[in-house]
Order: sequence, then structure tokens, then C-alpha cells
Amino acid sequence: MTNPKINPSFQLLEIPPGYLNIMGYVDRSEVNGPGCRAVVWVQGCRRECLGCFNPDSWSFDINQLIAIDTLTQKILSNPHNEGVTFSGGEPFWQAPALAELAHKVKAQGLNVMSFTGFTLEQLQSEYAPTGAQALLDQLDILIDGPYVESLAVNSPDSPVSSRNQRVHIFNPEFKDRITWASDQVEVHVLKDGGRIFTGYRSQFLSPEAEKH
Repeated sequence: MTNPKINPSFQLLEIPPGYLNIMGYVDRSEVNGPGCRAVVWVQGCRRECLGCFNPDSWSFDINQLIAIDTLTQKILSNPHNEGVTFSGGEPFWQAPALAELAHKVKAQGLNVMSFTGFTLEQLQSEYAPTGAQALLDQLDILIDGPYVESLAVNSPDSPVSSRNQRVHIFNPEFKDRITWASDQVEVHVLKDGGRIFTGYRSQFLSPEAEKH
């Protein structure tokens, strides 16, 4: 199947240089990759997958603008974090800014992982979003492929949420550290009383309550 030609800059028109448009952030998670890590959910996705964990992330309207330098400092300020995970939304629609963020945190010894609804082959093709290869070059781990509800997995033996998805380990140091599972969920209580449910979809959680 061929990929339709897309305008790779449409989603970035309202985002000032040096900034990211995000849906959410937590500064400590243990269910979104190896070890303890920060998680950044970006705003904007075109897929609108059935059963999506984060339908609020679909819109490309500005949600929370945050400077890359500010977000870098937030991530580095937690001494427990050994890495950061990009989720969404679709991280690769903001690939140039995330590549810059990844470069900054990696320079301080952290590792970087990302989820994407694209396949790795699509991200390496001529139809990839702008900056896709720059972000790929910074990643230690990539989980690719869209969420497919009919292929959903909820198991302590699976690091992916649907069977079509793949784990790509670009850094061999993480070969034996794929320890998170598709039946793990965390609840983060925010200062304003709001809650973020993160991890993988559980039969006990509604999609409206979750940010994966």
C-alpha cells in the first residue's frame, strides 16, 4: 500500500520555534518504558483510532505551549529519572522540537523512548513528517504502529498494547530491559485535584480518564 503525500508542516504552523504543543506531562512514571522516567504527551494526531487512549490529543489546536528549554529543566530536575518517553497524540508531528529536546536530555545521560502510530518504514520513507529521521537518530527505543482495538493486548507478558505494534531497540543496552507490560496502570493526582491515568488501557478505565 502506498502512503498518501502529506503536507509535513501543517501541524506546526501555530507553534513558535523552540516550543512544543503538549497535552500533558508527568515527571515520574514506571509504566511507560524502562525504569523511572518522565512522560511527555504531545498534542495532535490525524489517526483518530477506534478505542484511542487519548482522544483529547487528536486536535492540533494549541493546548499547552512549553519551551523546549523549560521542559528540559523539568525533566532533569527529577533525580530519579533515567529517561523520558514521548507519547501523544503523535510525537512525530513535532519531530524537530522533540529531537532537540531528546538531544538535550541525552547530553545529560538520560535515555529516550517514543511511541508512534507510524511504522518505522513510514518514518524512513520520503513521506515521513519533517524531522522524522532526526528524532529517530536520538531514540534508544521506538514502539511503532497504530493502536488497533481488535488486536488489543492486556497482558503482563506484552510491552505493546495491540499485536500489530513492534518494539525497536536501537540501543543494545536496553535489550534486556523491556520490562513494562500492557496490564500496568498508574494514577497521578495533580495539584488541582485532577488525575492522569497512564500506562495501558484497562477494562476498568474509561478512555476519557486516560493519557497513555
